[in-house]
Amino acid sequence: MTRLHDLHTSQGQSPWLDNIQRGWLTSGELAGWVDRGVRGLTSNPSIFQKAIEGSAEYDDQFRASIAAGLDLEASYWELVTSDISAALNILRPVYDGSGGLDGYVSVEVDPSLARDAAGTEAAARELAVRLDSPNLYIKIPATAEGLAPIRQMIAEKRSINVTLIFSLDRYAQVMESYIAGLEGAEGDLSGISSVASFFISRVDVEVDRRLEEIGTPEALALRGRAAIANAKLAYDLFRQTFTGPRWEVLARRGARVQRPLWASTSTKNPEYPDTLYVDELIGPDTVNTLPDNTLEAFDEHGTVARTIDAGVDDARLTIDHLATLGIDMGEVTQKLEDEGVAAFEKSFDQLLGVLGEKAADFG
Repeated sequence: MTRLHDLHTSQGQSPWLDNIQRGWLTSGELAGWVDRGVRGLTSNPSIFQKAIEGSAEYDDQFRASIAAGLDLEASYWELVTSDISAALNILRPVYDGSGGLDGYVSVEVDPSLARDAAGTEAAARELAVRLDSPNLYIKIPATAEGLAPIRQMIAEKRSINVTLIFSLDRYAQVMESYIAGLEGAEGDLSGISSVASFFISRVDVEVDRRLEEIGTPEALALRGRAAIANAKLAYDLFRQTFTGPRWEVLARRGARVQRPLWASTSTKNPEYPDTLYVDELIGPDTVNTLPDNTLEAFDEHGTVARTIDAGVDDARLTIDHLATLGIDMGEVTQKLEDEGVAAFEKSFDQLLGVLGEKAADFG
């Protein structure tokens, strides 16, 4: 048994892989990760940009799509949905064996729709119908405009990965959208699943930068603490939300909690331990999606122990202390949301540009 297996069996946390490459699907590498304890897979536009630009394995299919008269964007989605379909098949035994708890593969809607509620809803529905698999998660960004589509998709009994969550306020809105969506769904709710992807390391990158600008010993002592504190408070909010009379009505109809998924969990600062954002965020009813190098590191030397609900009062004090230094977490997290949306849209546009160059070469 690996540490990844132990993470799930002893602590109730599901380790997922935050990466996809066609070679992994065809060579058996993804299946090997599943054997080692990986229980799901996430993707995003930046991941697909790197995969498609960095490999010739997509060229034959792309050439065929162009020859068939598809434009660049339609050809892109042909490449993406082919990979997602293959991953869905590989993870399907995990889905079946876990009773629908795990085994999910996530694909994100067009990132240019992040501020377009109607466009997001239509794109999410189209992807769900196109891929048509019970272990599919459609990723919808947790922008203000994304909240209504999240609620509508859940009401339609479509499983959703809500992504790009940075703030506690937005996280509360996401959970409300999920619960309201369940209340709007008819009949048995046991087939609906959702995770809320709460981003971690980017919070420390931004807060640490501000602390270093302040430069006092008091400020510097807080480096590397904001992201974990923010996540611990998010988990506390999760535990409070999925309890009480309102939730119990839904639970009796088979509803599942919307598990928090810790995302962006590779450390960006080489001074920090490479498993920092795994070791400190372990607890039941959670997911941690990890790049392959972080999965390897945790499997080699990570610590399997419940940590997510330890030191919650200290986490509040950390956020309060940041405020006294003039660091407004609301401002920080809004900046990170805006940057995240822009980064995914940039990756999408850059990849379309590369595909355009390839198509010209085919000519």
